[in-house]
Amino acid sequence: MNPDLTKFGEQMSQLTGVRAIMKDISETLRAGADRDLINMSAGNPVILPEVEQLWRDCTADLLSSSEYGEVVCRYGESQGYQPFVDVIKADFNKRYGLNLSDRNILITPGSQCLYFFAANTLGGYTTSGQLKQIVLPLSPDYTGYGGVSLVPESLIAYKPTLDLDATAHRFKYRPDFSQLEINENAGCVIFSRPCNPTGNVLTEDEVKKIAAMAAPYDVPVFVDSAYAPPYPALNFTDMTPIFGGNIIHCMSLSKAGLPGERIGIAIGDERTIQILQSFQTNLCIHSSRYGQAIAARAIASGALAEIAETVIRPYYQQKFTVLETTLDRAMPKDLPWFLHRGEGAIFAWMWFQDLPMTDWELYQELKKVGVIAVPGSSFFPGLREDWKHKHECIRLSLTASDEAIEMGMERLAKVVEKVFQGVIA
Repeated sequence: MNPDLTKFGEQMSQLTGVRAIMKDISETLRAGADRDLINMSAGNPVILPEVEQLWRDCTADLLSSSEYGEVVCRYGESQGYQPFVDVIKADFNKRYGLNLSDRNILITPGSQCLYFFAANTLGGYTTSGQLKQIVLPLSPDYTGYGGVSLVPESLIAYKPTLDLDATAHRFKYRPDFSQLEINENAGCVIFSRPCNPTGNVLTEDEVKKIAAMAAPYDVPVFVDSAYAPPYPALNFTDMTPIFGGNIIHCMSLSKAGLPGERIGIAIGDERTIQILQSFQTNLCIHSSRYGQAIAARAIASGALAEIAETVIRPYYQQKFTVLETTLDRAMPKDLPWFLHRGEGAIFAWMWFQDLPMTDWELYQELKKVGVIAVPGSSFFPGLREDWKHKHECIRLSLTASDEAIEMGMERLAKVVEKVFQGVIA
């Protein structure tokens, strides 16, 4: 069949960002099954034994309880499974001194789904024909934001400023408040903290300044906290989640070991939560209750927060240390390469200033030596100007073994040196 697609159908049937390159990566890995390939593209978290055992234990407890039938054999409330909502409310009220009620919390089928709700209730064309923008205040950011809006022209991103330490070969992105605009044309603001793909953590002052810019126009600010404390707590630098006002704190349990269960959590003002809940009711009724039921046990016992701090965070932080130590040893000192400060998440981000080829061409060259990375230009959704910088970066996953990361960075160093010398063109 070759059915006629609607405008929305055409858009949603196309892959965006990293998803558009994953087919090539998958084919490369299959074709090279007998080669020494180092996959540093993966976004899937490593299955850590302690984390898997936690979910096994919580599952066993659910299976043996009288609660099981209620969880899997009945429909539930669109807001979320009540025992899970209660646990989130109690944990966050105690942990952060909040005063949340049930009406401040929504459970969704993953946080990607949550941003789809937000982008299409708050961004796009109003009934009067005004275009409301989805503002990404710091580019690069999560590639998935590029596919969430049914009105692509509503997405707008802003270039950052760069804090550069040339001697150490390090840099950090910061919001450029001299350029950033949040006004009556904005429908919502979205950014990740810690950031996928860069590992950047916006400071508390930066977050509050963005929220303050949006507040006069009643614009919600969605802070994507998929890597933030208290779980999975993949922050390598001190940071505290920020709540209240027009901030919607958005979480995911994917990097806490439950990516297959698709659990997203939104915490924010009652009216915005109600709007998002209505969208969810119309779309899919409610999120999976099984995942919520076992997560309620892991959070209520304190085990998830403890494992996040003592197992998940140290594991990835140590991987980043291996990566940066190897780069400092293997990369030529006289080349303009820069590693983004590792402040969180499960990725590293590299920038090669004045790279003599594009990021996609570098991706192909790295494949030839058995290193699979992700071209950085996939991570600039909504950035409308042609910025050379976005074609000079790559993302590297921290999910490989220590030995593989070390070998991968040594191979990368040799390729980059040849590229800058003109040996590879």
